[in-house]
Amino acid sequence: MSTARSDTAVTLAVNELFGPTFQGEGPSQGRLARFVRLFGCHLTCGWCDTPQTWDRRRHDLTAEQRHIAVADILDWLSDAPDGMLVITGGEPLLQQRALEPLLIAIRQNSLASEIEVETSGTIAPSPAVVEAVTRFIVSPKLAHSGLLERQRLRPAALRQFVLSGKAIWKFVVQSVPDLDEVENLVVQYRLDPVWVMPEGTDSTTVLDRLRLLADLVLERGWNLTSRLHILLWENARAR
Repeated sequence: MSTARSDTAVTLAVNELFGPTFQGEGPSQGRLARFVRLFGCHLTCGWCDTPQTWDRRRHDLTAEQRHIAVADILDWLSDAPDGMLVITGGEPLLQQRALEPLLIAIRQNSLASEIEVETSGTIAPSPAVVEAVTRFIVSPKLAHSGLLERQRLRPAALRQFVLSGKAIWKFVVQSVPDLDEVENLVVQYRLDPVWVMPEGTDSTTVLDRLRLLADLVLERGWNLTSRLHILLWENARAR
């Protein structure tokens, strides 16, 4: 494969490449997708469902991390039918300088019909990343994450996502009072569109919280997403 850029030798710290599978969350739920899960995160959410990307207390991080050249990721993508690509983590924008040549080469070579980047919204996207992606799935963390507000909410970064015109806002919710916290952020930063997703890594918890939240989310005029991969495969890795 040839690309128009010479920097495909740049490497990314990767936790796992997987798919084809279905996007399990948000506005693209149920769509055929491949995933690049990048390694590393600067947040430490108490309920994190991908602790293998950052938590050395529970995981051997040396075993969980691979440095893969952009060119090799492009080769992996070229072996499958054209579909959606999801860049996730961890926090993928920690590596956005290395991510730029990957995204640009994917576009140049038509290796994905759409590109979603899942992010906490704490790191502002670069102009090159904004131009290359189809959408950002931005998930600002709420107080139940266990993080301090100054850790989990970065106003300048949130405003950059709003200005990009490519942000979808997805909030992880555990209980009814969390919706008031979401509402405050929606009003303060003028966030739209909004998706609410139940926190949970087993199907029983996800379904229970969906039923708890559904009518209240409807009343506020927001969107509701389940976690399809959890409903189908529980908390299996690489699904």
